[in-house]
Amino acid sequence: MSINTTERPLVGLTVAGIACREDHYLVVEESVRGERRLNQPAGHVEPGESLLEAVVREVREETRFAFEPQHLLGLYHDNPPAGRRILRVAIIGEIDGEPDEEPLDDGIIEARFMTRRAIEASAVPHRSPFVVAAIRDFERGRRFPLDLIHSIR
Repeated sequence: MSINTTERPLVGLTVAGIACREDHYLVVEESVRGERRLNQPAGHVEPGESLLEAVVREVREETRFAFEPQHLLGLYHDNPPAGRRILRVAIIGEIDGEPDEEPLDDGIIEARFMTRRAIEASAVPHRSPFVVAAIRDFERGRRFPLDLIHSIR
C-alpha cells in the first residue's frame, strides 16, 4: 500500500518541557493564529537537533529559563482522521534560578507558574489535550530514564 503524502501532512514531531516548582507548573500563554492558548513550553524539533537539545532550546526561547532534562515523561500522539498528526515527546526537567532578560519567543504572551487546578479552570483554552494529560501523568509519578531516547546523527 502506498501513501500519498500530498493528501495527508507528515507527522509533526514536537517536544514539551514539564517543570514544576512547589505544585506549580511552568506554562506559557501564547497566540496561535490570533487566539490565546495555554501550553507547556513546547515546539517543533529543528533539523539536525536531538530531542533533548530541542526541549532545552524551546523552554529557553519561550520562558527564558534554563532547563535541565531529568526524565522522559511520555509520548503523546494524535492521529485525527484529517489534518496534521502529532507526536509530542514530554520531558521533565529542572529549571535553574530566574529567567534571563532576553525577550520571549514570537507569539509568547507570558510565561508563568500555575497549579494544575488553575490550569484546568483557566479561561484561556489549552493548546491541546496533551497539556493536562502530561500534568496528570507527572502527578501520577510517571518517570522514565532519558537513556530510552537514542539520537543518531
